[in-house]
Amino acid sequence: MIKENQRLLNIALVLIDVLVVVVSLACSFWLRFHTVLFGPIGGHLPLHSYVLFLVFAVIPIYLILYFAFGLYKPRRTYKNIFSEATQIIKVNIVAFFGLVSVLFIINEPDFSRIMLILLAIIASFLGIVERFTIRNFLKNIRANNRNLKHILIVGDNDLAFSFARKIKDNPYLGFVVSGILGRSAHIGDEIAGTKIIGAFKDLDEILENNNFDRVVLAIPLMYYYRINELVESCEKVGIKAEIIPDYIRYFPAQPSVDMIEDIPIINIRYVPLDDEFNKFLKYASDYIISIIAIVITSPVMLITAIAIKLTSRGPIIFKQERIGHNGKPFNMYKFRSMKVQDPSEEKSEWTTKDDPRKTAVGNFIRKTSIDELPQFFNVLKGDMSVVGPRPERPYFVEQFKKDVPKYMVKHQVRPGITGWAQIHGCRGDTSIKKRIEYDIEYVENWHMGLDLAIMIKTALKKNPNAY
Repeated sequence: MIKENQRLLNIALVLIDVLVVVVSLACSFWLRFHTVLFGPIGGHLPLHSYVLFLVFAVIPIYLILYFAFGLYKPRRTYKNIFSEATQIIKVNIVAFFGLVSVLFIINEPDFSRIMLILLAIIASFLGIVERFTIRNFLKNIRANNRNLKHILIVGDNDLAFSFARKIKDNPYLGFVVSGILGRSAHIGDEIAGTKIIGAFKDLDEILENNNFDRVVLAIPLMYYYRINELVESCEKVGIKAEIIPDYIRYFPAQPSVDMIEDIPIINIRYVPLDDEFNKFLKYASDYIISIIAIVITSPVMLITAIAIKLTSRGPIIFKQERIGHNGKPFNMYKFRSMKVQDPSEEKSEWTTKDDPRKTAVGNFIRKTSIDELPQFFNVLKGDMSVVGPRPERPYFVEQFKKDVPKYMVKHQVRPGITGWAQIHGCRGDTSIKKRIEYDIEYVENWHMGLDLAIMIKTALKKNPNAY
């Protein structure tokens, strides 16, 4: 029944996706040829040419890409829309270049390229809205005990209990634990509200007499010699066995799996910015935002530079060595906010609230974070990102990596002008351990929406620890 529902859902998704593409192309056609937003029309093809292109090129390319990017796979275990939204954006970027290539191959110079750009933007927006609406609808159905998948857990240890508890606490997933197999002595006991209905040896009989959608093996290492036997029992009745590794409790973060030939390699920590597309998206947004920020704030930077020069002795720009991506040092730029110091003192002294080294202008630009504006040039150089963990001086990095667990994890991404820790008040003389917790959370859960949220909160929120 569940498999049939999934098939019907996929058919419905395909039809809705086709509708979204058609509506997107219609909107982009109207914007391009029936409004004054995009300049004079000039020579263009008749409407029927665009309709033919839609039927024989646009829709097939979009559907092929939606399948290729996994947008018709079950996604009930995903907590939010961000991963699916990223895939939809990828589809539209690839589709744009694919459609332009088709026009080049068929030698059609009069087809509006501006309309294809509009198609990519509108289809991305409508596609994300469509999937968000559908996913929320399905979550509500599952939360009301409909369209459920029934799970049999094989195992009665802490790992099995933890898994059963998570299933019970998250009804939006649409799973229900309908039975547990364990050791003979534990039959009749309950784990997270579900009874142990048999022993490991009863698996064949229980699968024959019940309809389970998934079998999850959550057994201790000492019983791993029985995995082949348990998997064969599942495959006899056409059910795929899934394994929760007993050693997952030792993983500090969400793992990912790579393959070298036929050997799986488990990466202990999943970093979304290791993905090439995510990396490209981050680089592109950094460059665009930095250029815009430099243009907008150039009058403020000019006035600040003049004020610093007129009120204190020393350079306008303060350059300080910091540790960046993969532990590589770089020179970070700031407007000088303190009196000129001895380099050895500057490397190891922490700034305090009423620091006597601050100048009058420096006190103001630190409170307003104007002193950080030159770091947009660091972003253009590729040393930093607009959003990311704040970089630290080598002296403190050496100290913190010995005293603070997982401190060096933050260096797996480029450092930022602002970050997840900073919008939570972890700036200046605050807890390093708390700051690192936020930094690691950012590193492991990055998505473009998170960066956008951090930038908005940074702009709107006054940080009391900015001094």
